Amino acid sequence: MSKETEKQRWQRNFADLLQELRVAQTGVQILFAFLLTLPFSNGFTRTTGFQKDVYIVALLAAAAATALIISPVAFHRALFRQGRKPEMVRFAHRMASGGLAFMLISMVSAVLLITDFVLDRPIAFVLSGLTAIWFLTFWGILPFVRRNWGEDDVDDEDDNPPTGYRD
Repeated sequence: MSKETEKQRWQRNFADLLQELRVAQTGVQILFAFLLTLPFSNGFTRTTGFQKDVYIVALLAAAAATALIISPVAFHRALFRQGRKPEMVRFAHRMASGGLAFMLISMVSAVLLITDFVLDRPIAFVLSGLTAIWFLTFWGILPFVRRNWGEDDVDDEDDNPPTGYRD
């Protein structure tokens, strides 16, 4: 396997990041669309003040997540063909991470809103807390714990990435 140049690595990193953002973007857009239509449904008039506050948190967090997850596209358009791929990759990484954080807030808030509407509040808090733990486990804890996963499995020196390599 031939070693990739630094330029090829930045190109690959950017392509990988954009692919990841496509998945996140679909999820946040569906959630955002649901939240945008919710106040126009018949049952929304029966929500309590607490539920309306939770709804606002979910809506604004979904809007923030949408903005952050889509921002790498706008950044790329503004810097297209300026040879600033490393800067774009670093920016896109930060925006994707922030977007996922806001998406987590929005999803947990949406779960709290719905469970509080249909169940007793203590049960809604427990289920929302479990939802937050679930997401944090798969989006934060496991990736952090397993960040060096497979490093000991490399048998062929040609498979080792260049020095200083980071995805």
